[in-house]
Amino acid sequence: MASTPETPHAPDRTSSDQELDFLQSVLRAEIGAVDRIAEALPRYAEAWRAAVGLVADCDGHVVVAGMGKSGLVGAKISATLSSLGRPSHTIHPAEAVHGDLGRIRRGDVAILLSYSGETEEAVALASILATDGIDCIGISCHDETSLGRVCRIHLPLGRMTEACPLNLAPTASTTAMIAVGDALALAAARRRDFDADAFHRHHPGGMLGLGLRPVVEVLRFRVGRNVTVASETLDVRDALRVAGDERRSGATLLVDADGRLSGIFTDGDLRRLVNQSGGDGLDRVIGEVMTRDPRSLDDTALVRDAVQMIRERRVDEIPVIDDQGRPVGILDIQDLVAMKVVED
Repeated sequence: MASTPETPHAPDRTSSDQELDFLQSVLRAEIGAVDRIAEALPRYAEAWRAAVGLVADCDGHVVVAGMGKSGLVGAKISATLSSLGRPSHTIHPAEAVHGDLGRIRRGDVAILLSYSGETEEAVALASILATDGIDCIGISCHDETSLGRVCRIHLPLGRMTEACPLNLAPTASTTAMIAVGDALALAAARRRDFDADAFHRHHPGGMLGLGLRPVVEVLRFRVGRNVTVASETLDVRDALRVAGDERRSGATLLVDADGRLSGIFTDGDLRRLVNQSGGDGLDRVIGEVMTRDPRSLDDTALVRDAVQMIRERRVDEIPVIDDQGRPVGILDIQDLVAMKVVED
């Protein structure tokens, strides 16, 4: 008796595929939690505007408090506030009632975090502060929680299912809290016209600070000091002679009759010219062989602007000009490499 061929089966999904599905589900759960808050925000516009106003107008410190994971989220919110010009510190709700209340003064604003809104220590602290005349902003799942009722202003997160399959580990709720804290801090900074200069003053170190430095502060090659510009009407030989011993940057800046930047002639340009024309190429007018109207940076630009230009244009030297278009200097990529804001 002839055997019947078996019906082929789709290959079983591997445990690796299932794990990727799970990872995606976690991320989507947390994204969904934040999306729902954003969608619901117009219904609570009055509370949000009031909360932003309290933070923006605070004359003291913005004190952030929460228990457990909420306390860790509070530390992040506090750090964000400080970085955006709002003095802030955290306080442990349980420690507060055992002597740390002295860290909160009139003129401060308190932000209290508890997803359930029923965390005993957080609710007790909110009640004490309200009695002492400290304005409190509560963040919990809905307005009818104990925390929501005791705080002057309350921002509801809404009911949500945690990304944890057991719906136990704080995940989606803590992500939502961080997002609410970020929105509150950034909106307060915007209301106070907190700009890049102010941000730089709060971040003088690290990559953020370096990127916000004015480019003129890091110029090694400056016109009048170690860079001499040449007229675009000179031949290549004479233009290089004008640059003379000061030409150390790997490029010569060329200007028109009004002294405005008209082109740049790099070491690479020189090599290509000699390879193509031999020594006769040095007798050509440099304006004919230079890179005309090169991309440049204003002298008001920041280091981050230079980094972006280098990444987009793949250039090694960037002319820096003033508001009249006259050369101020040359920013060399090696200067940025030395600052560790770009890789060699």
